[in-house]
Amino acid sequence: MTSPRDTGTPGAGTPGTEHVQVWILRAPAASRTVPDLDLDLTVLDETERRRMAAFVHDRDRALYGFAHVALRTVLSGLTGVAPDDLRFTRAPCPCCAEQHGRPVLSPAPLEFSLSHSRGLVLIGVAPTPIGVDVELLPGPKAVEELTRTLHPAERAEIEAAPRDARPAVFARLWTRKEAYLKGLGTGLGRDLAVDDVSRAVPGWQLTDLSAGPGHAAAVAVASPVPHGVRIHRTLPTG
Repeated sequence: MTSPRDTGTPGAGTPGTEHVQVWILRAPAASRTVPDLDLDLTVLDETERRRMAAFVHDRDRALYGFAHVALRTVLSGLTGVAPDDLRFTRAPCPCCAEQHGRPVLSPAPLEFSLSHSRGLVLIGVAPTPIGVDVELLPGPKAVEELTRTLHPAERAEIEAAPRDARPAVFARLWTRKEAYLKGLGTGLGRDLAVDDVSRAVPGWQLTDLSAGPGHAAAVAVASPVPHGVRIHRTLPTG
């Protein structure tokens, strides 16, 4: 497939010419509290505000607020709908058919996914189901424990790596796995040992992303043919 490429932000009112678009954004410093962030939190809906208020630490509230305002800013730029007029619902879960699958726009002219981890925010947008994930590189104990839950081929790849390289190998596979499961709409409710994301998954495109030192990231999009991934590192303006 075409390698991810960095580019400027697309104009408002159009999904762009690329099949997959990803925003990799650095959140404000964790030491800054929510009132200092200069965010228009009024665009968030009641559910988002309630979830944001539930965080104990200022840094977590700040990251959540930034991520969700950024998501609304991106989707507004692509659809032409004002950020506070965007409405979200849930697709049916593939495991049980209840309405707690992946989040979708209502109405849904495009699909999206959101992930954030310790200072980084990932937003993915595509015309077909999409999932993104970004994670901090884990410690050796977490790698050892979580590797046991994965597909045998994934376990073999991690265990074959030098011990000091295993956190990075694990994180690459874990973010691919989470992105894929988010795209499916099952999340971690699906057995982690079922799918092998160390290689191509039929009907899906899995792409590793460069998220900088200390992080791993990936995007998964439902697509039978390869497409380019357009990377943005700033939010749309105007």
